Formats: sequence, C-alpha cells, structure tokens
Amino acid sequence: MTERPGSGQGNDPRSAELAERLAVVRKRIADAAGTAGRSDRPPSLIVVTKFHPAEDIRRLAALGITDVGENRDQEAAAKALELADLDLTWHFVGQLQTKKAKSVARYAAAVHSVDRPQLVDALAKAARNEMDSNGRSPLDCFIQVSLEEREHDGDGGTHRGGAVPADVPLLAERIAAADSLNLAGVMAVAPLGAPPEPAFEKLAGISAGLVAAHPAATGISAGMSQDLEAAIRFGATHLRIGSDILGSRPAVG
Repeated sequence: MTERPGSGQGNDPRSAELAERLAVVRKRIADAAGTAGRSDRPPSLIVVTKFHPAEDIRRLAALGITDVGENRDQEAAAKALELADLDLTWHFVGQLQTKKAKSVARYAAAVHSVDRPQLVDALAKAARNEMDSNGRSPLDCFIQVSLEEREHDGDGGTHRGGAVPADVPLLAERIAAADSLNLAGVMAVAPLGAPPEPAFEKLAGISAGLVAAHPAATGISAGMSQDLEAAIRFGATHLRIGSDILGSRPAVG
C-alpha cells in the first residue's frame, strides 16, 4: 500500500530530512531558552513554509508541527484549503495589501505584519464578516515595527516594512478598539547587515511600553533561522523559522 506523504512512516527521504533538520532547530531553541533562563517559557515555533509544497507541511504536521507561516496570500490560501483536514494554525507573516485582508481572514489565526491604520481597518472588517458568517475567533494582530535606522524612508531600497516605533501606540489603540481583532503584541525583522542583538533589545523595550498600556499584548514575534538565539535572549515568544528546517526554497518556474 502506498503511504501518504508525511505519514512519518516508511522510507520517505524527505520526511527523514525534515525530522533531522527540525530536531536540530528544536535543540537550538531549547539551548537558547535554557541560557536565557527561559526553559519553562520557551517560544512557540512557527515554520515558515513559503515556496515549499503542501506535502512538506503534511510531513511537518506528522512531526508535531502545528503552527505554519506564509508570506503570500495566494499561496497560503491554496495550502490552507488543501490541508484543511489537518489541525494547523496559520500565521500570515509577510507584507499584506489591504485588498487581501478578506482572503487572509478566512484562514489565518494571526497576522504578524500589521503596520498601518488602513490595514487594521481592513482586517477588522474582514474578521468581523468571518465571525458573523463562520464563527471564527478574533484575529490575532502583531504590530510590525521597523527597527531600521531611518525613520522617514519610503518603501524603496532594502526597507523591510513595519511602522516606526512612534506609531505603535496609535496602531495598538486602533486594534484594541476592534472587537474582531486581538492585540497580540509586536513583530520585527532584524535589519540586514547588522548584529541582531541591538535591534531585538530595542524591540523588547517597545514591547514593554505596549504591555504597560495593554497588559495582554505580551507577544514578541522575532527571530529567524540566522538569529533565533538573539531573539530568545531578548524575549521572543514566537519564532519564524524557514530555511533551517525546510532547506533551500525549490526552484520556481
């Protein structure tokens, strides 16, 4: 009998590869949490599966992964539909256009890239419609903060998105005022070409300010394959790990 991909049994080389990679990452997380005195409060692992096939997510689910991150709505929506039989929590972690809010609200439990008032409003409306029609839970929203040293740049160059720190309180109030949204915390990507520690320390300070005004908004979504140890050291509650678990992205035709 042919086994289903991701069953975790048989001689599926890809499942074995993913299991090995996942074990290495889990050990890194456990070691970093121990070093930070957080063995009793390790961060949640979100496996970012962009550009990788749904079959890989099925394999990861068989290995105990429950949280999956995607960057592009079209790809995420298709995978969520295909894998609807699995008990997965979908996180949208990429830059999001307001016109995609309606689609994202259909499958995502959380959006980690909320960075402007217009997006808050679009997500609030979309999530409310889904709550009314399908009974979904409020949508978790992480405010993406830009940690780059340029407060007044545009969207060009290597800018990686996010609100400037001064705008976080306003966005937080807007999210908190929407009963279809849940203010989960903050998110950031460490700037390219610089040590991650100062950026994550800054994010921890921004998080502390947010929690002072909104005590339940304790989430810190930070840390990727190359900098997860630094993120854990400075309080990350959610890690977004892709390449160290899945390997290089497949060739896109």
